[in-house]
Amino acid sequence: MPVDKPLRSDARRNRDALVTAARAVFEERGLDAPLKEIAARAGVAIGTLYNRFPTRDDLIAAAVEDRIEAGGRIAEQAMEIEDPWDAFAYLVEKVCELQAADRLLSDLSLRTAPNAAIARAQEHGHGLMREIVTRAQQSGALRPDWVLEDIAFITWSHTRVVEATAHIAPNAWRRNLALVLDGLRTTAAHPLPVPPITEDQLMRSMRS
Repeated sequence: MPVDKPLRSDARRNRDALVTAARAVFEERGLDAPLKEIAARAGVAIGTLYNRFPTRDDLIAAAVEDRIEAGGRIAEQAMEIEDPWDAFAYLVEKVCELQAADRLLSDLSLRTAPNAAIARAQEHGHGLMREIVTRAQQSGALRPDWVLEDIAFITWSHTRVVEATAHIAPNAWRRNLALVLDGLRTTAAHPLPVPPITEDQLMRSMRS
């Protein structure tokens, strides 16, 4: 297996500057922000950006890598909580908390993983989340018709709530989430009007 050669000091500085600039610009303007602006913020030519990151997704992956790792740690922490409902509620709340504090994660929740490494990290987290959901349902606390793909409805709507209230009432999303979680309890469940979306449908919606 080939081993990546360590970057020269100037190449490393350029890469670090580009990742730092990308995080700042993406947080300000979203993941579709102009790459020329990121290069200018980093103090390098646009050609240097493309030499280091041939595609936008390559740059996005470098910018969000640490955030994805943080999401995985939340799932691991939730697995250690003994009460099944508390574990589920902790997971959902902490994921929403991350998104509320980080536009990169909010925007990433609306699109597919930018590369295979990020996809693998997300899949690891999703595997733990499925265990948490199953445990909460088996305990009778979480409504039995809820599926993991439904969490997209929480994160997508949460993103819009944060956008609408961040500069007015930055913690308003917590009230919205509390209402959502109460609706997921078995005791509050009523028959749902349509079946859940499939994993394939979820991926197609994020790609579009």
